[in-house]
Amino acid sequence: MSDSKVNMVSPPEGLAGEGFFATKLNDVVGLARANSLWPLPFATSCCGIEFMATMAAHYDLARFGSERVSFSPRQADMLLVMGTISKKMAPILRQVYEQMSEPRWVIAVGACASSGGIFDTYSVLQGIDKVIPVDVYVPGCPPRPEQIVDGVMRLQELVKSESVRRRSSPEYQELLASYNIS
Repeated sequence: MSDSKVNMVSPPEGLAGEGFFATKLNDVVGLARANSLWPLPFATSCCGIEFMATMAAHYDLARFGSERVSFSPRQADMLLVMGTISKKMAPILRQVYEQMSEPRWVIAVGACASSGGIFDTYSVLQGIDKVIPVDVYVPGCPPRPEQIVDGVMRLQELVKSESVRRRSSPEYQELLASYNIS
């Protein structure tokens, strides 16, 4: 091992001195949120199997603070939608999203959740962004576990840089209003 320290998470920018550290509240809250995302898997097809591999020991999503998989929307803040979503299932997906408390983030995993995939039919929703806002898209059919980990890491970067007050901003309220979410 080299003489330099290996840090998985570097502290936010700030003033450091002997016995104290000062930084901005936004940075500390962002760092805490980004490294403690609780996923809620909404899996309907083969992408769900890849997510199971992501949670297993070889890929270990727990390294990123997401080891507590929640199956209750009220106890999760990261919704992973994986697989084909039929138009009949869209209201249930929306209900799950609305039951999650703020702040909440969404990852569309795989081609089916992102764009309907190969199923260009009357019964398949052509992308979950028709019913709920999406923060990160993970491509693939099905995506490899490495891609899902990369999607979570991209979401972590977004969460770290997000302002504490963004969720009460007029822009965010306008986005929710465009989906008829109050």
